[in-house]
Amino acid sequence: MTDIKKTAGEPGTPPAGPEAVKAIPVRHYGRYVSAVIAIAILVAIIYAFAQGQINWGAVPDYFFDDRILTGVGKTLLLTVASMAIGIFGGIVLAVMRLSKNPVTSSIAWFYIWFFRGTPVLVQLVVWFNLGLVFQYINLGPLYKDEWSDFMTPLLTALLGLGLNEAAYMAEICRAGLLAVDEGQTEAAHALGMSHSRTLRRIIIPQAMRVIVPPTGNEVINMLKTTSLVSVVQYPELFRFAQDIGQNSGAPVEMYFLAAAWYLIMTSILSVGQYYVERYYARGSSRSLPPTPWQKVKGHLTTFSSRKVTAA
Repeated sequence: MTDIKKTAGEPGTPPAGPEAVKAIPVRHYGRYVSAVIAIAILVAIIYAFAQGQINWGAVPDYFFDDRILTGVGKTLLLTVASMAIGIFGGIVLAVMRLSKNPVTSSIAWFYIWFFRGTPVLVQLVVWFNLGLVFQYINLGPLYKDEWSDFMTPLLTALLGLGLNEAAYMAEICRAGLLAVDEGQTEAAHALGMSHSRTLRRIIIPQAMRVIVPPTGNEVINMLKTTSLVSVVQYPELFRFAQDIGQNSGAPVEMYFLAAAWYLIMTSILSVGQYYVERYYARGSSRSLPPTPWQKVKGHLTTFSSRKVTAA
């Protein structure tokens, strides 16, 4: 028998496949130019600070000073306590605002309007000087004292920050509660659940996905807002940094030191916020986005596979 070689195009020969297309990526020259400009500006800023009349050696000398560490602890304590007051008050005000009782709803609306409409610094100073209006605080057999002794710097800071935060948390909680479909409430009531039980077991757990992200932002904002309580003589990080700067003759350097500590604390809180949001996002999508560590591992795995393939 004679072997007959068939070529493409002849009868009985399968058609040849399409030739591989070599894709050429589009060059984005604007990105390169903007990256170079951004790096140049960053280098210029760093050079300007390095050449400035700032004693950078004073920053590490006092970075772990006992007074600074005490200020960091008090700042964190004040942040947690104020946010606890704000979250609890915000939930109560949100429920009052959504109430069908016009008196309760109006009181909540007025509270939110007043505390959101005045600066927190002004509120702190007013709380600190209310002794001009109330000379004594009298709670009957429970407590009685002069207002100046009762309104300590710590209590002033907690009231000024916490009550102001409650107004903002009320709007955040109200938005989260309204985001839950009304059918959930109707179904719960049809099963015989009370209004309070429906809130605790049905509405609030579903609203947390909407409430948590802005609440995390409020926590970070509260951490930075605590620096304002130095005006009411409460010693926290910024106040200790000011005192050290005045005594050491390096006030500006201590401001940079305080800024570094605020950056460290806000960065840690941001990481915590990310994982809390990820936890409450379960069920909202079929797959959760990868964590930063998972992204790093994915990039390393891809790089290693490309290197092996190239070899």
